[in-house]
Amino acid sequence: MSTTPETIDEKPEDLPPGTTPYYARMHKWIKRAVLVCLVALVIEGAFTLPFMAVYYGYPTLSLTEICSELLKVRYSDDELECKVPYPAFGPPEGAEGKDTARDEWGIQPVPRYERIGFRELVRNHEEREARRAAEQQEAGNP
Repeated sequence: MSTTPETIDEKPEDLPPGTTPYYARMHKWIKRAVLVCLVALVIEGAFTLPFMAVYYGYPTLSLTEICSELLKVRYSDDELECKVPYPAFGPPEGAEGKDTARDEWGIQPVPRYERIGFRELVRNHEEREARRAAEQQEAGNP
């Protein structure tokens, strides 16, 4: 049995360019599936950032401070800070801290930093601020 344009629901002039009548129904379902997947990805992305920000300590730390703390953990360097706004022609993000990271670099890099727990960045930030305050106090009172 052959399928002719007369047995297909859509007429050839109603089809999008590049679609033959034989594949019209398949193209319609593929388009619907792709649109559903795109909507799901947008919804997932919209909820991911707020939940991750709260997990890392958003109400206590600003987004810039969270970014800086993540850089410090990732590259094992307490001096790294996120630049906001990032310079237009600056180095790629993280390029300046790559030499301090304890990772094993290769085709598939292996990270050597500890996993970050719930609101652990807040604790790290507060400890770092306490150390800096103690150092400044020591320097001020010889």
